[in-house]
Amino acid sequence: MGRGCIVEEAVEGYLSKLCDPGAVPVTGLLIGQSSIQRDFVVMATRTPQREDSKAAVGSSLDKEWVTEHARQVSRMLPGGMSVLGVFIITETDAKDTLNSLRQLVFAVDNLISRDCLCNPEDDDITDRITLHVNSKTRKTVCRTFDIKDPKSMAKPADWRYQSGVCSSWTMVSCCLDVEMVLALPENTTSLESLEKCLNEGLKAWAHQIENGVCLMDGKKLTDDTELTTGQKKNVKQKLTAQLLITPYEQRVTDAVQQCGGSVSVRGAIHSRAYLHSNKPKAQLAEKLLKRDVITTVAVRVQMLLEELQTAEQESEGNSNDRQQTDQFTLPRRLFCPVKGAGPVSVCDYQFSDEGLAEVTDRLKEMLDMKTVEEDLDTRQEMAAETSESNIKAEPSVETVPEPQRNNYTGVAMATAVALLASAASLLYLHDY
Repeated sequence: MGRGCIVEEAVEGYLSKLCDPGAVPVTGLLIGQSSIQRDFVVMATRTPQREDSKAAVGSSLDKEWVTEHARQVSRMLPGGMSVLGVFIITETDAKDTLNSLRQLVFAVDNLISRDCLCNPEDDDITDRITLHVNSKTRKTVCRTFDIKDPKSMAKPADWRYQSGVCSSWTMVSCCLDVEMVLALPENTTSLESLEKCLNEGLKAWAHQIENGVCLMDGKKLTDDTELTTGQKKNVKQKLTAQLLITPYEQRVTDAVQQCGGSVSVRGAIHSRAYLHSNKPKAQLAEKLLKRDVITTVAVRVQMLLEELQTAEQESEGNSNDRQQTDQFTLPRRLFCPVKGAGPVSVCDYQFSDEGLAEVTDRLKEMLDMKTVEEDLDTRQEMAAETSESNIKAEPSVETVPEPQRNNYTGVAMATAVALLASAASLLYLHDY
């Protein structure tokens, strides 16, 4: 027996509006949460139209464009929410699109997984959905593939609409102070090498988060504790979590090493995860929340690196040989409720030079959501503030008098960083 897909009724209306007999095929993403036996599809979003797309002519799919859209959308999903699969709306028969959908769903998962810093676990669900909708008859054909098996064959799945799919989902949230100081080698001369160093540091920090102790409303629950025990049906439940993180392990065992600078990532973040109402366990809540913590920090750093890369290309030819401390603000996280989806929200990231209108524009482009600025929840994180006093460099704790060019990092690297207000994020680059 195949997997079952429980689909929010609003998705049926959305897909029906996209059915236009005679039009070119429409592709998009299915978003929601997976459990052991079934998937919960909360929303669907079409692939944005590509102005210079050549795939609009004929029946071929623009795989590169669809997968990049999926990568961007995955950044906008809080813990517990993910891209579950892809859909296509076309007059073509379902069996004729099966191979294309198979290639597409594998490509989407490969690209999203490439940016993921979380270690896979044995209980992770690896089935992904493909949905074919006939634009004339509105008939749907749902299949699943095991994306961890390259030879996976299509399995039939039950596609069933239901109202209030996530009306009683549980939300677990926490606020976490982030403090990372990463040493850079002397030959770090490009954004590519900087990105490599940052990723290595983020992986070590992610390992700390995964090994941290999670408290739910101040209590350490056993893994098999049901979070909804004693709760009335269709009643929203919110839990506040705390993550207790052990000190950075490398500070105890590191040998002194030569370096050319450091990167500091410091501030506070808001993290949250949603859990389906089918007897969710404390172990699942902890896993999803920790993954959201890791993902939201990694996404912000990656977004900043992309901004810096764009700026570098625009100012090509200018000298980058400078000895100073650079200070950059990471974007803050905003949330927007999904209409008709109970307590579930999506998120976006706002840089300091952006307005809320740009956030609503991205929500429309990426998720096809019609929102106004008043819909946005801007209370969870503050915009980071910088000051001149924050960027004056202090000497390193571990130094040697000769030669003067060399600097060292050991048990503790002391550089000038700001103590930020709650819920703000900054990234500092220090050159010595």
